[in-house]
Amino acid sequence: PRALDVWAREETKKLFAGMGVLSEVELEARHEIELHSYVLKLQIESRVAGDLAVNHIIPAAITYQNRLIENVRGLKDVLGVEKSKKAAATQVELIEEISEHLGQVKTLTDAMIEARKQANTIEDHREKAIAYCDRVKPYLDRIRYHADKLELVVEDELWPLPKMRELLFTR
Repeated sequence: PRALDVWAREETKKLFAGMGVLSEVELEARHEIELHSYVLKLQIESRVAGDLAVNHIIPAAITYQNRLIENVRGLKDVLGVEKSKKAAATQVELIEEISEHLGQVKTLTDAMIEARKQANTIEDHREKAIAYCDRVKPYLDRIRYHADKLELVVEDELWPLPKMRELLFTR
């Protein structure tokens, strides 16, 4: 949004007005429209990211995690406590990894939603756009990082979205 401030510069106003292209009022309107468009796009993107996280990624990861937990319990029943510790070490590591990424996705999604709510209370278009840029947008990459990590470990049949390798390479 800071780059859009070019519309409000005096030299821009003089250039457009001097050539009879846009008046000062029209330039201000164009600036406001561009800022509004920026906010709208980030609102949509953050809502979609939150929806995907809460309604698709987290449930799939929890389902897979529960399968692993049942597997570990089954190993304990069959092998006994001592032998199952060694045999289930990989599953336990996966359970811990999934738990870490799940927690981060949930925490970051909640924080992003709260940042969006706070940004939406701002009346000034420029300040609202800057709030979205500085306080909401950074969460998107952080949520994506943890979702990508979960995508790598959750089995294909449970993952509700196309995996990156499926998008890049056809089967």
